[in-house]
Amino acid sequence: MPTRSGAVHVATTRRRYKDTVYTSHLLRRTYREGGKVRHETLGNISHLPLELVELIRNALRGEAYVPASQAFEITRSLPHGHVAAVLGTLRKIGLDAMLATRRCIERDLVVAMIVERVIDAASKLATARGLSAATASSSLGSELGIDTVDEEQLYAAMDWVVKRQPRIETKLAAKHLEDGCLVLYDVSSSYYTGRHCSLARFGHNRDRKKGFPQIVYGLLCNRGGCPVAVEVFEGNTGDPTTLETQIEKIRQRFGISRVVLVGDRGMITEARIREELRPVEGLDWISALRGPAIRKLAEDGLVQPSLFDEQDLAEIRSPDYPGERLIACRNPLLAEDRARKREDLLHETEKELDRIVAATLREKRHLRGKDKIALRVGKVIDRRKMAKHFRLTITDTSFSYERDRGGIAAEAALDGIYIIRTSVVEEEFTADEIVRAYKDLSHVESAFRSLKTVDLKVRPIYHRLPNRVRAHVFLCVLAYYVEWHMRRALAPILFDDDDKESAESLRTSIVAPAQRSPKAESKAQAKCTVDNEPVHSFRSLLKDLATLTKNQVRSPAKSKTKTAAEFEMLTTPTPLQRRAFELLDIRIGT
Repeated sequence: MPTRSGAVHVATTRRRYKDTVYTSHLLRRTYREGGKVRHETLGNISHLPLELVELIRNALRGEAYVPASQAFEITRSLPHGHVAAVLGTLRKIGLDAMLATRRCIERDLVVAMIVERVIDAASKLATARGLSAATASSSLGSELGIDTVDEEQLYAAMDWVVKRQPRIETKLAAKHLEDGCLVLYDVSSSYYTGRHCSLARFGHNRDRKKGFPQIVYGLLCNRGGCPVAVEVFEGNTGDPTTLETQIEKIRQRFGISRVVLVGDRGMITEARIREELRPVEGLDWISALRGPAIRKLAEDGLVQPSLFDEQDLAEIRSPDYPGERLIACRNPLLAEDRARKREDLLHETEKELDRIVAATLREKRHLRGKDKIALRVGKVIDRRKMAKHFRLTITDTSFSYERDRGGIAAEAALDGIYIIRTSVVEEEFTADEIVRAYKDLSHVESAFRSLKTVDLKVRPIYHRLPNRVRAHVFLCVLAYYVEWHMRRALAPILFDDDDKESAESLRTSIVAPAQRSPKAESKAQAKCTVDNEPVHSFRSLLKDLATLTKNQVRSPAKSKTKTAAEFEMLTTPTPLQRRAFELLDIRIGT
């Protein structure tokens, strides 16, 4: 009997019975016997899923299959989503073109440092390692075509960008400022770690880091808080003395002939107005009066509590301020806060003064000597600036005190009252608009918080060369420029208020504190949007985006002569990640 041998295959048959089609999948062997072709059914596999039937069919035809775990190999996985979001925003707003119209290695490295400052602020050494392909911490290096880089190249790029800073700031001003606009200006400082920079000086330390020198920097923003220019000064530079260079920058370099400069009362002082602002044609200002000036107006009878019986804002005139408008405002909430704070300070001061009284009365080791007693008393009252509120009696053997109730009452009568001074005429700005413009300085304060704390971390500063310090601060401001645009676009999924018009409509007066919109309050309480998306802070959203990774995938070699194929593949974005890129108007793959 001949041996039966032949090809095994899957045969599919279909038959119709009463309007129903029945399909059968049979495992068959075909062979020849006596010159005739024979078919032998080995089994019925119709009960198997169609996908498995097709797999068996193709396997019997000679196709080779390997386990899924062996089909592809992921050789590298780098965080990518946050890089794509920040770098895409930077390119969309045209910042790369502002740095240089043509691409070069210096521009790429500056772009890399700006993006890295937003996603994960680090030292230049750590940044260089994170960009290099072999030690990359994200996809940023590959996105910019940077294979290897060291910290010296980053320092050279910093030297390159600081030389171009005036040109870049002029382009930013042309984009965000216009003739007749409001310009916000404020000054801050950051402590310096080291002793080898000529800019580092001891001065008024806003960071409360005793024993550390500092640098001072002034930031110019448009009315919306978008940064336009920054300048670094020596650490012992007073705020008002920085004003002259900013006026020259606005008028000469930016070419703005008509501008309204907004600064706080410590910045735009009487001396600066007289010497630097009034002589400049086309330059107006908005500032505020200091406490002694307000008390002087109260003594002259121009500012009284009765002025605010029916309104919280009143415009007054004084011969001491010729050609200026004075807008007096009273905020009841601010008045309550100041009264509470003053009472707390008085109480804490009295507790310490009582200890000194007890020290003069104790039997052993009693405190004696007018000079010694006065020294201890001075330390106590100066610490909280309460000397003006106490009457002190000091002798060689005793000490007593009492509150100056008349002075306290006089100060309390002015609680919550602040006065804005301006040279802007009524035809241009109403009183409400003047107050709103002054309150816009809060945008600059927000920029300083972002620069100095959790986001961009301008401090601590380790650079020794003055121009490197200037470049470092400039890069931080450019990073904030990118973040500012991102926050505005991403506001619907951030805790930020994205319905400012509704919030503004809730205010009963421009003097009243700003309100959050019902939409923002709902987001804060529910921790999710109306679309049931989780609400994030800017920093936590970047962390979430970083989980969208770019994977380097390699397939096995098909033969000994052909090498393995390699390609890149992104992980599937989550709904939140898709929403973030939609708001930024950036394609995820970029």
